[in-house]
Amino acid sequence: MSFWWCLTHNAVEGAPDEDSGCRNQDRLGPYATADQASTALEQARARTAENDARDEAEDDWGR
Repeated sequence: MSFWWCLTHNAVEGAPDEDSGCRNQDRLGPYATADQASTALEQARARTAENDARDEAEDDWGR
């Protein structure tokens, strides 16, 4: 079973089939567990911060 974080309802969704639940564009995942899905926003924020830092470092490259 896969789990998603629904951005519309701010809740974990689990479905035996990927066509159940909210639209894919309104959710993050899939995740292997409900616990992982429940931290989807924190994971996304952390990845964004890491990528922003990497981009900033690349912008400063060679200066």
